[in-house]
Amino acid sequence: MPILQAAEPNYNIPLWEAGKVPLAVGTGPLDAPFLTVFKPVGKPNGSAVVIAPGGSNIMLMYNLEGIDVAEKFNDWGTTAFVLTYRLNPRYDDKARAADGNRAVRLIKSRAKEFGIDPERISFAGFSAGSSMARIVGASATAGEAQAADPVERLSSKAHSLVMVYSAGRPWPGERLADFPPVFLMAAAHDRGAANGSAQLFLEMNKAGTVVELHLYQRGRHGFGAATKSPEYGPWMDQLKHFLNLNNFFGGAK
Repeated sequence: MPILQAAEPNYNIPLWEAGKVPLAVGTGPLDAPFLTVFKPVGKPNGSAVVIAPGGSNIMLMYNLEGIDVAEKFNDWGTTAFVLTYRLNPRYDDKARAADGNRAVRLIKSRAKEFGIDPERISFAGFSAGSSMARIVGASATAGEAQAADPVERLSSKAHSLVMVYSAGRPWPGERLADFPPVFLMAAAHDRGAANGSAQLFLEMNKAGTVVELHLYQRGRHGFGAATKSPEYGPWMDQLKHFLNLNNFFGGAK
């Protein structure tokens, strides 16, 4: 029988050194955002993803919208990083934007260590994490060339954005044409999320953004990877197809 290779243990990486977290209001565990690394078994293909679980910005659905999704990406040869970001009521969207942008920059700064192509880092969010992905897409910058911290000199623009149930409607003045390729998905019975995603798709498509939309006829909010669900089980395979068309996994499209 073939010997199965074991997955490497997961471990955490702080986004900033202790005492250097911007906008921090304290020094406890809730004030220190971090990434948890999930490495694929075997040789990685150079792709990476930041996963922002949902939880109404007051908690994190770490298993359903974090670990399960990370392990599916690992199956595809992608190195996954589950983001533990700052939550209400201590922090607002400004802090979460800082956390999301820093996560992308930090992975780029350690790309060689992880065997990652810095141009193939996606950002995937669920529910409140989906709104965070939207904020990261809107607030990404090329970096500050003269920054004392070398991580801050790097671009925070992701290869693509994945917004699962709760992408939200278009915002006034939002520069949708500047977004990287976007994958939107929700269940039609989750009407607020579904209708918002549909409106956002229309505006992104008008703006010339590369965007794909999937609305399942049945279902609910908060289904996560759902690989065995009869309603929306295929959604991650459709995401893989979307990412492959945009050369996320490397090689020929």
